[in-house]
Amino acid sequence: MKKNLLLTLCCLLVAAAMNAQHIPTLEEAVYGGLIRTQGGGSVNWMKDGEHYSKMERNAEGTVDVMAYSAKDNSKEVLIPASKLVNPETGKPIPVRSFAFSDDNQKVLIYTNTRQVGRYDTRGDYWVLDIQSGKLQQVGKHCPEATLMFAKFSPDGTKVAYVSQNNIYAENLADGKVTPLTTDGSDLIVNGTFDWVYEEEFGCRDGFRWSPDSKYIAYWQSDTEGTGWFDIINNVDALYPTIQRFPYPKAGTTNSAVKVGYVSVEGGATTWVNIPGDAREHYIPRMEFIPGCNELFIQQMNRPQNTNKVWTIQIGGTEPTNIFTDTDAAWLETNDNIHWLKNNQYFTWESERSGYRHLYRVSRDGKEIIPITKGDFDYIREVGMDIKKGVVYFIASPDNFTQRYLYEAKLFGKGEVKRLSPMDQSGQHSYSMSPTGKWAVHTFSNTETPPVIDMVSFPGHKHVRLITDNAEAKQQYQALGLQPKEFFQVRSDELLLDGWMIKPANFDPNKKYPMIVNFYERNSETLNKYHMPEPHRSTIDYSMYLSNGYIVFNPDNRYRDGYPGESCYNCVMPGIQEVLSRGYVDEKKIGAQGHSWGGYQVAYLATRTRLFAAIESGAPVVNMFSAYGGIRWGSGLARSFQYEHTQSRLGATPWSDPRRYYENSPLFLMDKVETPILIMHNDQDGHVPWYQGIEYFVALKRLGKPAWMLNYTGEPHWPTKTPNKLDFQIRMKQFFDHFLKGEPMPKWMK
Repeated sequence: MKKNLLLTLCCLLVAAAMNAQHIPTLEEAVYGGLIRTQGGGSVNWMKDGEHYSKMERNAEGTVDVMAYSAKDNSKEVLIPASKLVNPETGKPIPVRSFAFSDDNQKVLIYTNTRQVGRYDTRGDYWVLDIQSGKLQQVGKHCPEATLMFAKFSPDGTKVAYVSQNNIYAENLADGKVTPLTTDGSDLIVNGTFDWVYEEEFGCRDGFRWSPDSKYIAYWQSDTEGTGWFDIINNVDALYPTIQRFPYPKAGTTNSAVKVGYVSVEGGATTWVNIPGDAREHYIPRMEFIPGCNELFIQQMNRPQNTNKVWTIQIGGTEPTNIFTDTDAAWLETNDNIHWLKNNQYFTWESERSGYRHLYRVSRDGKEIIPITKGDFDYIREVGMDIKKGVVYFIASPDNFTQRYLYEAKLFGKGEVKRLSPMDQSGQHSYSMSPTGKWAVHTFSNTETPPVIDMVSFPGHKHVRLITDNAEAKQQYQALGLQPKEFFQVRSDELLLDGWMIKPANFDPNKKYPMIVNFYERNSETLNKYHMPEPHRSTIDYSMYLSNGYIVFNPDNRYRDGYPGESCYNCVMPGIQEVLSRGYVDEKKIGAQGHSWGGYQVAYLATRTRLFAAIESGAPVVNMFSAYGGIRWGSGLARSFQYEHTQSRLGATPWSDPRRYYENSPLFLMDKVETPILIMHNDQDGHVPWYQGIEYFVALKRLGKPAWMLNYTGEPHWPTKTPNKLDFQIRMKQFFDHFLKGEPMPKWMK
């Protein structure tokens, strides 16, 4: 019965959309694969910088590892599938990923993986000698699928790895295993990290080889004194299991983290005496300086507004502070450190000028010289050619909806030069070789599917086309969709980008309903090509455009401590700009958002009666209760998110409770007059679904028009095709009723 109902609803929607020209329907988007594009922009570059590797299925149906030449696209079988066979079972080894030794003579194969937190960082490893064909498993003394972060020594003779919170070094010639730590336990963590470092700093791999292959430097976390948290896992097995892990709530005791180094021959660890309370500071980054046994360590204070850089030679214990970076608010770690002129200088990204730029810092910290200058942000590094003294990076100097490749001299005067073709207005991305000589270049904009080619440097010279997706472009143009219209609006001192799409067969003399859809600062994605397809968490634009709606997507920027108010101040001016054009029915405006967008539309409903209907997906409505929660899938705490990152409250509930109250829609629910549709699923690992329940219960208690959808067993959004289809149908029926006057569907009565 339910299936027939869905099919009937779907057919009705299809028929309505086919009246004039062929615009993608929901059914076509979900089942038909109406427009297919080819990828190829991301490649696995090899260390020589002249080749890249990838796995390809052969005629026999097994997988070979191929090597492609960047220069002429010639290819060869680097590792045939016949060499990737378990010698004990005779079965092929499924390859999750692989890494080559520095001399490209050996390859490390990662397989039989398990998820730890967010990532599948635990599994088994094999080493293949490419010339001899010898295949051997490392870490066989450890329990199955317990190895983490295995990597070759620089000389290729050993592999080091973590298992059950201890670090081991294994000699490949004779299989001898040397335990480098023995105190690993539930409380002592060697060579990896607890949830704080994973969530706040993206840290998982917790050890480094010295350039001479004689030492391992590593992190150790002492979690004793940190509170324990138990969660019930109802996902991974038929019966629930209890997961226990150290979990410091805000203001309580953090793990004590320190770094040290140990000989790969074994023996005692030498600990680095970095000043400061280990539980009130973080050590988010540590690397060896190239070509020498000297460590480069970044240490942050707990508020994360001071980053001290320390260096220490292997053999010593007392580090030297060579540089300190500070900010009135907070700092990010520096992840792209390069050493220049025989390690006399290192690169550093900083916002000290008011814009994010790249700097050259002398190793004594006395010289801080900009490599890039200007009233724009240095967005990210693409690559570097140290021999030629050039850095390649992405920036958007003129329009943040567009991204281009620029170059700057490492020892220049800060001037930058655009390299992306001047006739390609839109979004450019690059996967550059380690030497900076070659790059796979991808270009797209709102009307152009990905055009991918190989380019050479210096000069950004076109070498060959990989794919232009010409067929997909023709298919897209045949749909007759209206182009995006870009415009800017001012909100106080902010200049905000946004775009609007008019419906098919637009008549400027008519009044149209409008859907406002947004998330965060979308400027960098506004000019991207978006293939017509179903969406798990947002409206399907093509469906609404084919059914007489205008779609508006505004940009959002935030002031710390006031995320709700910031959203209101950004979205409302954009809506007023569209209304001023005269073709939007101001009484027929809807809003839709999911996750952080779900929070924002929930907040807007408490501030304005402008909207005739709102769909709020997986929203946070109570900053207090959400603050004390965890992410169910990983067990990671959510408190940091409210203090520093997405929620941007800039305080704890104890230091500034008013911020938590004023930015929580729950406590302002009595002011809501807008009909609300909530979608929140019971296995949501991002936003606990009790937030959606709090929202729904509060609205119903106050007698407000509200409906709630829960797709049982689904996570943050529907993943199963029938559920995605059902959600899209019900959401459109909801908006059609309140914005177009269509009859209320039975499920809403």
